[in-house]
Amino acid sequence: MNGQLTIVGLGPGPKGWVTPAATDVVGGADVILGYAPYVNRLTPRAGQILEASDNREELARAERALELAASGRRVAIVSGGDPGVFAMAAAVYEAVEKNPAAADGVDIRVEPGVTAMLAAAARIGAPLGHDFCAISLSDNLKSWATIEKRLRLAAEADFVIALYNPASKARPQQIRSAFEILGDVLPAETLVVFARAVGRPDEEIDIATLATATDMACDMRTLVMIGSRATRTVQASDGRAWVYTPRSERER
Repeated sequence: MNGQLTIVGLGPGPKGWVTPAATDVVGGADVILGYAPYVNRLTPRAGQILEASDNREELARAERALELAASGRRVAIVSGGDPGVFAMAAAVYEAVEKNPAAADGVDIRVEPGVTAMLAAAARIGAPLGHDFCAISLSDNLKSWATIEKRLRLAAEADFVIALYNPASKARPQQIRSAFEILGDVLPAETLVVFARAVGRPDEEIDIATLATATDMACDMRTLVMIGSRATRTVQASDGRAWVYTPRSERER
């Protein structure tokens, strides 16, 4: 082997949610590449090189990482959350598909992390207790028509739906369009969880319904979770409440 390329998940933000294996990889890398906000979370050791880039430069970043690894270096690409969920692992393998020779002699590994929907689910209870799916509302790499179809079919199949990349300055209306599509299939009282900046000091978690969800604010740091028809709240006698989805279809 020439060098090593590891795609690393840093989790949603808190240091305690970064796995020991991911910490070891980052600490041992000669060069670390990633989207600037993720790279800025790191404190480089002496001699370690950090290369930050824009969030729409994933393929170029992957190609650069493969090039560095082929030269014999230990390279890490960092992603927030899990690198295999709408993140850099797929970009690396896309670069390999584009140029198979770029991976010759390179030891490529993926080191998992805590993805946003798992962090949000843990905060609110157990909404992913039954079948679920994840859909990104970003139409940078797929058409809005494809997103609409997937939303409708997921609702018809009665999945709990985790929505990544729900809104940005460039596309503030798409989340509202998504709610309209889901509202054509699901009851108005379907639970909707808004989990923003989970695990960080400015964390905000709100519970709404499809009938009221369009009034809620969200951005790219928000994970939106749409319950299934069986998703419900459960309350302790002291007033504390959680959201969960029963494991058994018989309880629906």
